[in-house]
Amino acid sequence: MHLTSPWRQHFPCFELFDQQGVTYLDSAATAQKPHILLQVLQQHYASGVANVHRAQHALANRITAELEQARATVLQWLGATDNDQLIFTKGATDALNLVCHGLSHLFQPGDEIAVSLYEHHANLIPWQQLCQRLQLKLVVLPFNSSGALDPIAAKQLITPNTKLLALSPLSNVFGITQDLTPTLQHAKQCGALRVLDCTQYAVHQRIDQQLLQHCDFLALSSHKLFGPDGVGILWASQAQHSLLHPYQFGGEMVAHCSIEQSSFLPAPLGFEPGTPNIAGILAFAKVLQWLADLDQTAIQHYEQALHQQLIEGLEQRAVKFAGSPNCALASFSHPQVHSADIATLLAEQGVAIRAGSHCAQPLLKALGAEQGLLRVSLGFYNDSQDLTRFFSAYDAALELLL
Repeated sequence: MHLTSPWRQHFPCFELFDQQGVTYLDSAATAQKPHILLQVLQQHYASGVANVHRAQHALANRITAELEQARATVLQWLGATDNDQLIFTKGATDALNLVCHGLSHLFQPGDEIAVSLYEHHANLIPWQQLCQRLQLKLVVLPFNSSGALDPIAAKQLITPNTKLLALSPLSNVFGITQDLTPTLQHAKQCGALRVLDCTQYAVHQRIDQQLLQHCDFLALSSHKLFGPDGVGILWASQAQHSLLHPYQFGGEMVAHCSIEQSSFLPAPLGFEPGTPNIAGILAFAKVLQWLADLDQTAIQHYEQALHQQLIEGLEQRAVKFAGSPNCALASFSHPQVHSADIATLLAEQGVAIRAGSHCAQPLLKALGAEQGLLRVSLGFYNDSQDLTRFFSAYDAALELLL
């Protein structure tokens, strides 16, 4: 069955890619951008700019109102309540570092922080470094043969000593959707704070009120969600956002400042020092509105069908998969050829995929794949023709390498 994406037309880059012979299959690294994003950026800068939350003149008031409307739009897209807090950051990595440092005052030596073995470095290293600095214990939760979190082992390892649990619902290596609800509920019963890195998940599964009820903090990046670079969010629940302490300081977050001491505004402004990425935030909100207006069921069915074509084609080529991918991407290796060599020859043929550790070196070590894995990742703008080009280039590469 030949699949053609009805959404591809919204992304201007593909006309250029077709002219250049480029096939883009690296959306898990970053997504291509729709027309609406370009329109918002153009309109914002062409209409005159001002800083936000500072001046009293009309231009500053208008743009401040637009930014706060963007915050409300993102909260609505998340399915959050008006009493939850949404802090704009530079990306998911920045958001996770914010919550890590912002909660550091809660921990005592010997406390435990639990993470999964498949976490992206952005949701591992901040907690690892916090444990080293404060003499905490980092507890690593294993995965099962498919690559999903092992819920039985997680329940045994998450105890009343666990003060925080940090997980990703969708791994950027395994590409497996899973229900983390039992593990998150158990962590809550043990008194642990729950942090979700939804950077990959939010692209392919809608975040909603039910998911938010099972976590205290949630981070994601704009650039993987078809938005601009340099923007991310940290959502903080109404119940727990007051636990955060600022860890970056500067202008506009200040309630009072003297030479001797300072006090700071509550969330969100107290965690947004300096001038934010105003244009990026406005564009991200418009992209989310655009996405919300699309037929989400149709997109999910389309992505599932395209992903199945990817898996079937790779199975015919006897690759070794990392786990049992069921969503959006597949990571794999060839038993005889280094992944970097294959990726290089694919790039020479205009096919863009990822090769390497995928910012998950401990996971690849556990898989015995220290030399790296290939990863093909899909967006709803991809189609069957993209996969045909990939498989043709892959076969041609192997002819040269074997």
